[in-house]
Amino acid sequence: MKTMITLATFCMLPFCSTVAFAQTLEDRLKTLEETLIKQQQTIAEQQKLINELTTEVRQPRSPASPPAAASDQPAPTDEIQQQVQELKEKVDQVAEAQTRTFPSVFNPAIGVVGETIFGYRSKGSAQTGSDRPGGFDAFQRSVELNAAASVDPFAKAYLVVNGSADPVTGELAWGLEEAALQTTALPWNLELKAGRFFGEFGRLAYIHDHELPVVNRPLVLDRYIGGESRTDGVQLNWLLPVEHYVSLTTGLGTQFGGDAPNPNNPGDNRRFSGLNFWGRLSTSFDLSPEISLEPGISGLWNPHTVDRGGALPQPDGSTFVERERRLVGTDLVLSYKPLRNNQFQTLTWGTELLYSDNSFDATDSSGGSQPGRNVGSLGLYSYLAYKFHRQWSTAFMFDWVEDPQNKHAQTFAYSPNITWSFSHWNQLRLQYTYTDHNAASALAGLRPDHALYLQWSWIIGSHSHGWQQR
Repeated sequence: MKTMITLATFCMLPFCSTVAFAQTLEDRLKTLEETLIKQQQTIAEQQKLINELTTEVRQPRSPASPPAAASDQPAPTDEIQQQVQELKEKVDQVAEAQTRTFPSVFNPAIGVVGETIFGYRSKGSAQTGSDRPGGFDAFQRSVELNAAASVDPFAKAYLVVNGSADPVTGELAWGLEEAALQTTALPWNLELKAGRFFGEFGRLAYIHDHELPVVNRPLVLDRYIGGESRTDGVQLNWLLPVEHYVSLTTGLGTQFGGDAPNPNNPGDNRRFSGLNFWGRLSTSFDLSPEISLEPGISGLWNPHTVDRGGALPQPDGSTFVERERRLVGTDLVLSYKPLRNNQFQTLTWGTELLYSDNSFDATDSSGGSQPGRNVGSLGLYSYLAYKFHRQWSTAFMFDWVEDPQNKHAQTFAYSPNITWSFSHWNQLRLQYTYTDHNAASALAGLRPDHALYLQWSWIIGSHSHGWQQR
């Protein structure tokens, strides 16, 4: 009889655990209904078992049984019923907890990220092409306020407001960096995003500065995209219905990149061809339990840029005005994460190659019209990052880029660094960067430069961008 009691108790234990958290409120209610039905079925089965045990106890014993046995073994019916009642009360408590609504369930998660840069550059801004002065420098590169929350069971929204120090006045200028709505319940593996956001292009263009593996954004992204891939528009992502992970993203917007206050000046009317169109196809392969490969291809097309970035002066005194923008790229990330020690040791190699093919209207130094120009140029970056301790990591990045208006002008950069993470929310990074130029770039006044940076980044509150949630 003790065996039967143990079996009855054991059978009920799996149904007393908390139901897994569902992504949306509709999923939670559906899961809760299924759990309650299972619990009711379990209680009915246990009640049936109790009745069978009660019948067995009430049956007359065989004459062969010793008469004293009945007096030595007390009937367990009351004990079983008590245990079942206790388990039933626990099940009711779990069900009540699942349906409870907390006042903060729809409150946004709020966080702040700060990033301070201390630096030294051997050349002035006129010789480096940077908006920061040469010599010793200290500035608050960004203060980022972000908030995110579920709007309803079908969508979530997030907001990023960024403040950065003006290179001339030093004052912190605030701007809206991202404000977007993202669906969570579309059919056919679709996800729609609309508003202001970082369009998905390449590998590092839609990652914020403080999350890069190095202090500064790669040169090719600064020259060809304008830094971050910020846009005002709409983007659709489709997770293809195949066994292997394949993601396809496409979007359109009125701008793409942050290289000018008004990257696509429409005048008094913007044609549909004045919009930017982009797309990205990416996948992932597990080469072994410890090694993964993530390739991707991206494309950007703006048929009618309408004076993106304004007039672009050239070293020979002529002026270019961009009329069509075309950009394609391919990227690759190879990661090694040992199964035993993946929190303390990882090795990542990432690279991206971009090809820019833009059309320009040209004028000579006196303002006279010249034949239009098509300029095709290449650029790439490649980095190796190694985490060798829970708090320590190191990285090296190589940059090479041809000027998008003059492919003969080339720039190279070499950037080793070491990062000390006190915790996930607080880190220091020390980096040395050597930048060099060929003879064609030297005609524009650019000179080789040595730079030393100390980056201090910190986070308070909640902080997570879309790329980290993949």
